[in-house]
Amino acid sequence: MIVIAPTGCKPEDVLAVARGDAQVRIAPSSIAALERSRSIVDEIERDGLPVYGISTGFGALANTFISPSRRAELQHALIRSHAAGIGAPMPREVVRAMMLLRVRSLCLGHSGVRPLVAQAFVDLLNHDVTPWVPEHGSLGASGDLAPLAHCALVLMGEGWVLGKDGHRISGSDALHAAGLAPIELSSKEGLALINGTDGMLGMLLLACHDFGHLCTMADITAALSIEAMLGSDRPFHPSLHEIRPHPGQIVSAANIYRLLQNSSIMDSHRHDMTHAVQDAYSMRCAPQVAGAARDTLEFARTVAARELVSVADNPVVLPDGRVESTGNFHGAPLGFAADFLAIGACEIGSISERRIDRLLDVTRSRDLPPFLTPDAGVNSGLMIAQYTAAGIVAENRRLSSPASVDTIPTSGMQEDHVSMGWAACVKLRRVLDNLTSILAVELLSAVRGLQLRSPLTPSPAGQAAIAHVSTYAGEPGPDVYLAPILEHARASIAGPDLLQAIESHLGPLP
Repeated sequence: MIVIAPTGCKPEDVLAVARGDAQVRIAPSSIAALERSRSIVDEIERDGLPVYGISTGFGALANTFISPSRRAELQHALIRSHAAGIGAPMPREVVRAMMLLRVRSLCLGHSGVRPLVAQAFVDLLNHDVTPWVPEHGSLGASGDLAPLAHCALVLMGEGWVLGKDGHRISGSDALHAAGLAPIELSSKEGLALINGTDGMLGMLLLACHDFGHLCTMADITAALSIEAMLGSDRPFHPSLHEIRPHPGQIVSAANIYRLLQNSSIMDSHRHDMTHAVQDAYSMRCAPQVAGAARDTLEFARTVAARELVSVADNPVVLPDGRVESTGNFHGAPLGFAADFLAIGACEIGSISERRIDRLLDVTRSRDLPPFLTPDAGVNSGLMIAQYTAAGIVAENRRLSSPASVDTIPTSGMQEDHVSMGWAACVKLRRVLDNLTSILAVELLSAVRGLQLRSPLTPSPAGQAAIAHVSTYAGEPGPDVYLAPILEHARASIAGPDLLQAIESHLGPLP
């Protein structure tokens, strides 16, 4: 059970709800914070004060006075007009993360909504009702307006819901099937449901978790490739990284060094100076690249942690009774972090592909057969798998052009600078998915290389990788249909099984 208190929630809470079925409950202290905040809005309504979003229109219409009799209508019209996204639906995990984070934001007690509004989102989560949120629509300021509006529309019994089969169904039918009733919005509530960075933050949190795992898997595939190519473990000795103390580099170097120990393949050439003087950069500099990406990840985690305790609503309701306009909804911090992560992930994939190419090239692979096939000519081995990796690296380079340096003015020039943070996070997800594929090709290539070094015995990590990959890839031999094997390799990179098999021999790998 995830309990949402006025202090917010943790990254692991978001993962548990977004990717699982963890139930959510609002803490009594959050109910009290919501009620205090709402009482201030009610006082403003009674006093007839002009306040943005309560008694006025929105955006460029901020100077348009709205009569008290039409203020509830204003909130409903806001949601309907802002639910203007288009494109394929966002994945369930992104939408669930977004809804949970919107509850978190409301429960901080600065949005002026009734407790029943926050509870309505909790009910959607607990009944596994996922709004249909199109991919396109958010500029990252004023936050994720369109995506959040598509979520809020379902609370009103309107819009679409993502069915279990991937098709969309009406929001009213989905609420009825779940035994839920639509809610009627009051003043300020529509605005409070859509003004914030919850979509960007949800995607960034998910990406940070995935990238952390991929950094470890990249160390593993690098080590397997280095072992298969008769590389040296000397450049990864801890003493050589203590003199350049970037934290991520130290971690990756230590991982690779541990992974390469107790290997008869490594021992076979340890004193052969034609092999062990200096390896190519894609081998020797693996921890410098992966380590820089790890340090980038720590920066992104810091940004996400700050945003998790932030109020990104507008206007905000302060405890002293003031309702003030802010710019906290601007997604620049999250957009910058997502773009930075995309660059780091792109480079891990780029250096991985260079090792793949080296493994397959008979002039550089140190006596491995061409394209890692024992019968080259009739058979092409992994030749085209490297093409696939190269094409994905090229796409990642295109996707690593930062979204957050772009801006298009909107809302009659009222919103004249936007963050494009949503776009930055969407493309980051694609980059990480692509990185998974590149590492899968390296995993298969490295394991083939280790198999071809028989009868020499690989490291414990190499033995575990061979045992794992052999279950779906078999032994080196005549060409086979590669696509299903690569799909299995992707699952090996993305999932926990291979990592756990290796850690059972070496202990935890950070």
